[in-house]
Formats: sequence, structure tokens, C-alpha cells
Amino acid sequence: MKIPSFDAKSQYHILAPELINVVSSVMADGRYIMGPQVKCFETQFASYLDCASAISCNSGTDALHLALRALNIGVGDEVITTPFTFIATTEAIGIVGATPVFVDVDLETYNIDPQQIESKITERTKAILPVHLYGRPCDMSAIVAIARKYNLKVIEDCAQATGAVWEGQKVGTIGDVGCFSFFPTKNLGCFGDGGAIATNDPEIADRVEYLRRHGGKIKYQHEELGLNSRLDTLQAAILSVKLPYLEQWNTARKAIAYYYLEQLASVSGIVLPSVVANGTSVWNQFTIRVLDGQRDRLQQQLNQKGISTMVYYPIPLHLQKVHSHLNYPLGSLPNSEKLSTEVLSLPMFPELSLFEQQITVEAISQASANLSCIHEYV
Repeated sequence: MKIPSFDAKSQYHILAPELINVVSSVMADGRYIMGPQVKCFETQFASYLDCASAISCNSGTDALHLALRALNIGVGDEVITTPFTFIATTEAIGIVGATPVFVDVDLETYNIDPQQIESKITERTKAILPVHLYGRPCDMSAIVAIARKYNLKVIEDCAQATGAVWEGQKVGTIGDVGCFSFFPTKNLGCFGDGGAIATNDPEIADRVEYLRRHGGKIKYQHEELGLNSRLDTLQAAILSVKLPYLEQWNTARKAIAYYYLEQLASVSGIVLPSVVANGTSVWNQFTIRVLDGQRDRLQQQLNQKGISTMVYYPIPLHLQKVHSHLNYPLGSLPNSEKLSTEVLSLPMFPELSLFEQQITVEAISQASANLSCIHEYV
């Protein structure tokens, strides 16, 4: 049998009647750009996050870009972030003319290590941009404390962490701005690209609002160069259908994660992700570490058994060609480099059946035993 790493079809089949109804309604109404469903979803999403404002846009990447613009971060400025993330994080920083400054991650959490942040702060530093990787919240208490000490802004990259909680507060509402992605594989995903910015600051919300619409508050009157970054009405309608199910889906992900943690605890040659002590992960990915250079072999063996896995991410950003001018040589951020050779994300989506989970665990156990024998023989 084939077990995908993610399956969007099963969720669609469950919600098909509701989704078809709202999509048909939007199509019949004819207001495909900034229709009433957009504002409706923004209000619902802000309520879910318990924040003052949520402004939708057309992608998580644009959410980051718009957040940086709204905070007046640009040429000559520095933004501290993690190298162990998707390129969108630094892409947004570069697009506004700022420079990413990389801080290594913690091997246990996979997230930016707060203890290393202060040493990277300079007179040019304007913001810290933590990424809640794999759905696990960063240590926002430590990060916000550092930001306040140095009068820095905090932009949360919540692309993989919609619904995650740190010390009783949902991520994306702890810093100055939270940036979300509704890419189909996310915990709350639409049927294409989509994103949103969350904030409790009315000035930030107001600026993001008009920046996403070509930089104008009034049609055909433009105060500055903005973007065409509006969430499609169809996508907003779809997200409004899905949002009430999000907590249920996140609970299902947590149950799958705990099953993996329990069943794989005795498997040799792998390191399991740790459980968050001061918050809640929403497990966008369940990512193990495979030791002794066996990651690719384990992935190949699982693939032969029909079990799909993913590597997020095989090359840390400081070693990417696009950032070669920043002069971070191999060995400069050892934890990120180590993780890039070890991480493997197992099948994870709310509809993953117990039988599929059992098959995955059995296959990993068998493959790990085989690899251990090969390693000992060599």
C-alpha cells in the first residue's frame, strides 16, 4: 500500500458538500476579488487567534514581505533569523533590501537558539524573525525579552504553526506581527496559495491593508508602491469552511505524533522530536533525526515499502548559493548543518489512519534494524 507524506484529497472528500456550496456561491455572485468572504474570513481568523486584526494576502511569502515593509525595515537594516527554514523567510528579507543575519538552531527544538541571538545584534539590527518550525513554537518569552531590551521588532513566521501555543498565547500574536501561510500542506490550507498577517497594532494593520492593494487606501490613489497581494475570494470562502475544523485537525495531529513517540521510542539509530514543555506544537511535520549518515538509506527503504517521507530541509540557507555573499562558510552554523543531513519527516496529516501509522512504525523499525546490521558489519 502507498502511504503519502500528506494527503489533501481525504480532507476534501470529508468537506466536499460544504466546499462545493461556498465555491458555487462565490462563482455565482461574481465578486472574485475582495468579495465579502475575504473580510468575513479575516474577522474569523482574528477571532480564532484572539488578536485585533488579521489581514489576508496571497501567500505566506508576501505576508513576511508585507510585515517587513509595514515595520519600515529596508536597505541597510539587519534581521536576525534562522538558517534552518524555507527560503521564503530570507527571500522576504532580501526583497525589502535588508540583510539576514543567521543564528544557529537548538538541536533539540530545531528552532532558533535564543541564547545565541544577543551576540549577533548590531547597531543595524532592526528585528528578530523566529520561525516556528514543523509546528513547534519557539521560546517566545526569551526572544521577546531580548527584543525589548534592544528595542527590536519581532516578526513571527508561523507558516507551519497555525494554532500552536506558547505559554497560553497563540503564536503570531506574541511578537509585533505574525505571518501565516495557507499553502495546501499547512495545518489550515486553502486550494492554492494564501497567507495572512496578524497584529495587535492598528498602525501596522492599516499599512499592511493598503500595501497589499497597490499602496493605496482609496482606489486609484496611491500613497506608496505596494503589491497586488490580495487573497482570492474563492480561497477566503474555502478557508472559512475549514477554520472551524482546525482545532479538531490539530488534535488529530497531536494524537498521531504521540503514537509515533510511543511506538518509536525503542528504535535505535533515530532521535525523536521532543514535546514542548511551555506550549503546544501543532505538528505540521513529525520530524525525526536519523543518525550515523543513514538518513538517505532509511528514506530509500521506506520509499520501497510505499511510505513517502520528506526532507525539510536538505541545505541550510547560509550554504545556499543565493546567500554566498554573506560569507557563512561550512561549519559556521554546525547544528543547522548537522540537522540538514539527519532530518526526515514522516507521514503526518489529520486523516492518517491508525493502520497507516502502524505500517509506518513497523517499516521504520524493520529498516532501522537492517541499517544497524549493515553499520555494524561495515
